[in-house]
Amino acid sequence: MKNKFKILTLITVVKNDKKNIRKTIKSIITKKSKFIEYIVIDGKSTDGTAQIVKEYRNNINKIISEKDNGIYDAMNKGIRKARGEYVGFCNSGDFFHKNGIKTIIDKLRVKKLDVLFATIKRNYMGASVIKSGFNLKRLKYNFDFATSHSTGFFYKRKIHNKIGYYSKDFKCSADYDFYIRLFKIKNLKIGKTNKNNIIGEVKEGGFSSKLTFLEHLNEETKIRLKNKQSLVLILLIYINSIIKNFKKVLIQLYN
Repeated sequence: MKNKFKILTLITVVKNDKKNIRKTIKSIITKKSKFIEYIVIDGKSTDGTAQIVKEYRNNINKIISEKDNGIYDAMNKGIRKARGEYVGFCNSGDFFHKNGIKTIIDKLRVKKLDVLFATIKRNYMGASVIKSGFNLKRLKYNFDFATSHSTGFFYKRKIHNKIGYYSKDFKCSADYDFYIRLFKIKNLKIGKTNKNNIIGEVKEGGFSSKLTFLEHLNEETKIRLKNKQSLVLILLIYINSIIKNFKKVLIQLYN
């Protein structure tokens, strides 16, 4: 497909997920407009995922299928191939609702934002929660300060020229590191969609769910140290997290 200027590049990262990839792709290409560029980054899947992606090659602008060094390496590949003014991710298993993409495009075109958080539904172990808006005051001490990186987060691609890409030093929380670096930029124009307008859903599970609570906490602590947060604050956050999740920590330590 021809590479023309687009408002938004949507990127799907996938590896060995033939069960879910079709749903994700169809939720994008059936609502895709002239303002959208779509890229799929496949980590050299061996379960038939790559073959499913190829079925839709006439509706996907770029497909890359090769080995990578983890999800953030794959995401960076997608960003480097992107030509849209904005970028956003909808990874395998996640999907957009009927008017979700139109809502995003309309918001970006009219408001001329730097960053947009959109309302999404996140699924957790059979339950779900609506995530809407953002609270930057929570960013220092809580990863869960906004909607979601996947499916609900869109930003100007040129921001990477200022703060770099997603760090491959972290297994599951490089998006948190990216958020911290992003919101150090002064005078960002940040927007959000209507709370009652759910643009898509994020499936439960994913790579991060395979790691223990302590692995998550330790990685987030390293990110705070890297970004030179107060040592006292970091220590308080760590201790508080251990206390609040003491039973979970004990179970994971002795299993």
